[in-house]
Amino acid sequence: MAQRGQGAARKAPKKPAKEPAAAARAPDMDSLGFQAMDSNVPGLSHVILQKLNMKSYEDYKSAMDGRKRGSDFGIRTYFDMFQKMEDTFKFCAECKKLPDALPDPKSLRRCKRCQNVYYCGVACQRANWPLHKKFCKKLKLVALDRLVEWLVFTGDIPFPTEAWTKPAGEVAGWEDWFAMQGQLEEKLGAVLAGRYMSLLWANAGKPRPEEGELRESVRRLVTDFHSRPLTIGLGLRLFGIDPLAKPLTIHVVGASHVETLNTRVTDYDELARMFPGQRGMEVVMVGVDVVDGPIMRPPLATPGPQGRIYLSSFKGLYHDFWEGQVETKLAARPDLVVGFHPGFHACPDLMAGWLPTLLLLRDYRLPTLFTVYSEQELKASLQILVELETHITGYAANPFASLRPEQVYSSPNKAPVYCSSYYITLLGPAASVGELEGGSDED
Repeated sequence: MAQRGQGAARKAPKKPAKEPAAAARAPDMDSLGFQAMDSNVPGLSHVILQKLNMKSYEDYKSAMDGRKRGSDFGIRTYFDMFQKMEDTFKFCAECKKLPDALPDPKSLRRCKRCQNVYYCGVACQRANWPLHKKFCKKLKLVALDRLVEWLVFTGDIPFPTEAWTKPAGEVAGWEDWFAMQGQLEEKLGAVLAGRYMSLLWANAGKPRPEEGELRESVRRLVTDFHSRPLTIGLGLRLFGIDPLAKPLTIHVVGASHVETLNTRVTDYDELARMFPGQRGMEVVMVGVDVVDGPIMRPPLATPGPQGRIYLSSFKGLYHDFWEGQVETKLAARPDLVVGFHPGFHACPDLMAGWLPTLLLLRDYRLPTLFTVYSEQELKASLQILVELETHITGYAANPFASLRPEQVYSSPNKAPVYCSSYYITLLGPAASVGELEGGSDED
């Protein structure tokens, strides 16, 4: 709620204020991630590019845009693929030295407990243990899930699901969701017995874990896969938007390779099972880093196919998409806007790139839901939104957050984070004093 003394009520402009052109293209999260890696482990980004047979960050971006094949990375076999991935994690967790900086590049040894972090010798491992022991068990799960994630790309994960047997409002989280899955143990067993699970452990360079560990890993990755569509469904419920009343359009703003790389047209179908009888939903991925693929098709100007989830995308900034597509009626106005980990808190330049979009969402009063990784990111994002005089309608832990733990790439001895751990909901500008006391714009 707005505090007294904020000033008189103001009218929302018909169009959001335009920002200088220089702010239009801010650095993306991938480039910021590369910079962060080198600040923690000097030279790590170069090692990653080298292992992937790339010469520059531009090559990496090309790969993320889907313009490189596996053979272009120097990958010839499954063993090559898993080995190259593991090589990008090889640096001493204590002194940060890479293999090439050591007298014997092969002297790096992996922690036997977590099978995740490396040390150049006993002295570094002992020095690092007081810190590492706090995270060792979780990092073991991170390392396992990192390998089993390959089964998402092969199509083994997720397993087939069915229409929800409870109304969406009665499904409090993942425990309830898994309880609705008929023959759950048989479905998990089929994934474990599959051809690609066998190929994975024949080529991963690690012993195959116990069956119970693999089952839990598959469960975590299933939550990671479905977290985004179910978070969209949560947003619809929070704003009282009824998918059974009319066809809906959802815009995913700031979409990147995370949401669109290898995305299939059926990947958000859990939304249809969440709302049996829904009238049809279009989910439009909008972002400068949207990857070319099956969902790279124009947004719909009219309602999508009855009862289906239709994925489309637009490569560009959201405020450009709005002016060129929505205002010209080439694309439908959204019923809900969702941003997964927008990261506008990360640096001033990134915030500058997001500013026109945040103002647009505010001034057009678009129901909006953002997700963040951590409580620290939640607080920083809330502060920015308050400063922009945005009406924050709520924020809380996300019941459909991914249960898959993820480590900070170049600084593993930190608490793992989970995708979409918290959500923030927004609607229009913050209420003014006059509005709170029953005033109007004419007062």
